[in-house]
Amino acid sequence: MNVHSFFSVGLVFKSTNMSSNSKSNNKREALVKATIQLVNNNGFHATPMSKIAKMAGVSPGTIYLYFENKQNLVNQVYIEVKRSFTRFAFKDYKESTSIQGDFEKIWKNIARFKLNEVEQAMFLSQCDNTPMIDEPSRKEGLKHLSPLLELWKRGQEEGLIQPVSPYLLYAFSIYPISFLLQQRERFEIKPENINEAYEMAWNSIKI
Repeated sequence: MNVHSFFSVGLVFKSTNMSSNSKSNNKREALVKATIQLVNNNGFHATPMSKIAKMAGVSPGTIYLYFENKQNLVNQVYIEVKRSFTRFAFKDYKESTSIQGDFEKIWKNIARFKLNEVEQAMFLSQCDNTPMIDEPSRKEGLKHLSPLLELWKRGQEEGLIQPVSPYLLYAFSIYPISFLLQQRERFEIKPENINEAYEMAWNSIKI
């Protein structure tokens, strides 16, 4: 085999391998999207693996090449969506000397995510209210919120934020966004409503 032939074979092998990886990634992505959509429409318990595979356009056995079981699938999708959510929440965040200004930037990013990425936002809301997500996955998801948790801690140390559990801070300032956005069919959300909601969120946690 001459040098030209050797490199030609190498390029064909590389191209074939990349194509195979691309197809594999596409199948996994289709399974993730199908899981999110079916859970949002039917809930966790009415979303069997067979329905997920059918919606994703793969054979039922294929799903087990990517996920061990339904529990593993749900946990992995939860962590992936949580990662996407927090990337958006902190995408332009840089710690400053203003606790309130930093909180406003993060809070409004979260609101924009929930407005623009409705399917993912709905899925996270479902995950907040189900025992399907195991504790290690919840802890992993919580790690992605560390900039917000550190901001609250800094605010507490400076005497600006109420000295309570971060779970309470989240419940009163962040979680209500999900409820507000779920009411969009009954309540048109305008820019001024977002500003009003932010002010109420800040007032609920400040001293």
